[in-house]
Amino acid sequence: MRQLFGVDRQVLALALARMAESVGNSFLIVVLPLFIRSEFVSGATFGLTEVAITGIVLALFGLVNSPLQPFTGRLSDRVGRRKIFVLTGLVLIATAGIAYAFATKYWHLVGLRVIQGIAGALIIPTTVALVNDLASDDNRGGSMGTYNTFRLVGFGVGPIAGGAVVGAGPYSFELGGLAVSLSGFDAAFYFAASTALVSFLLVFFTIRDPDIEPAEPEDSSSAIRVFGRDGDGLLDPVFALGVVSFFMALGIAVFATLGGPVNERLGQGELMFGLQFAAFVLAQILLQAPIGRATDFYGRRRFILLGTVLLVPTTLAQGFVLNSWLMVFARFAQGVAGAMVFAPALALAGDLASPDESGSTLSVLTMAFGFGVAAGPLLSGFLVAYGFAVPFIFAAALAGVGAVIVVTQVEEVLDLGGPDDPKTGDAGTEPESLGGETPVDAGERGLDADADARTDGGND
Repeated sequence: MRQLFGVDRQVLALALARMAESVGNSFLIVVLPLFIRSEFVSGATFGLTEVAITGIVLALFGLVNSPLQPFTGRLSDRVGRRKIFVLTGLVLIATAGIAYAFATKYWHLVGLRVIQGIAGALIIPTTVALVNDLASDDNRGGSMGTYNTFRLVGFGVGPIAGGAVVGAGPYSFELGGLAVSLSGFDAAFYFAASTALVSFLLVFFTIRDPDIEPAEPEDSSSAIRVFGRDGDGLLDPVFALGVVSFFMALGIAVFATLGGPVNERLGQGELMFGLQFAAFVLAQILLQAPIGRATDFYGRRRFILLGTVLLVPTTLAQGFVLNSWLMVFARFAQGVAGAMVFAPALALAGDLASPDESGSTLSVLTMAFGFGVAAGPLLSGFLVAYGFAVPFIFAAALAGVGAVIVVTQVEEVLDLGGPDDPKTGDAGTEPESLGGETPVDAGERGLDADADARTDGGND
């Protein structure tokens, strides 16, 4: 397996493809609110204000794709293919991006966001499953961290580029002797569609489906397993990781809708709020890959636990700080905590998944994260009426519950080797070849033989 920076080259290509798609998709976070308030869109509002319509349109992407992810993830397991789902989703993203330029009614935007939500459900769980399929136990954490880093770079660049493209319009130029004129919105929508096309070409020409056996319908169901089996624990470990991911995403998202109250409380402008919002993303970009790689050497669980514990004070602090730069620091520290949770949690879920179930297994975490991102702003908008600090107190309390769940319901499954193994300095743990045992015996979890091979360090 050819590798670069410790991960498979196809993982890097997939990460670049997701980065390109994320740039275009996150364009719309800035462009759509401006577009809704412009003269280009009108029609029935069904008694809703423009602000309410904007919130609905932006939230629809997550609200549509999150509940569909387990189904598309499981379907990719059933057919033993991931690539076709990613390509189909990218075609839908590009088509919807072009169609925005012709939208004139509010309901057009609602319909297009639903289509993009369906596209997201096709792309998100299958790309994560592809990363898992292409990774091995020795580099799964680094692969997940690298993938998330590139995706977040695209997410961070998109809104900045989107505002710049709209603001610089209209555009006039000649194309084949014809005079062409585009509004700033048209240019932004076409650019967003082009990023999906770039992503499509990258996936089409550089990614191959791994050799995995299609899952048989009778082998497992598409239902999410909630409770543990055979006395292993109250919760299934993958579901427990999903709950922790939900709490983490909710905690980081409560800040998003509080721009006005934060600016008023700290006596600052929109630019500083943008910097505070970006501090979390910056921490994720800087740390996801190295933390993910570190979990390949030192185990996943300890990072997840440390991250959930760190989420408590970093989230709580945001409800009480009275200085703008302290808020930047709190958001960055919360980003550090988030980097310790999500990529290691994906890697641990990948360790637990059998080769023919990685799509449905990992979709539990991606779905939970999507629901958390959608629920956070809704929750903070309701709770802030009881006091500025209340949303942050509530989110910090949930993070504390998440730490308890990690302690009681999540166990390490990666074989870290013995005291002479360079992957660990833990004394008293012998390699299996010398008679030692893995921290958790996959057989005791009721996993199949393929899952046993994966926890013993085998390649996908």
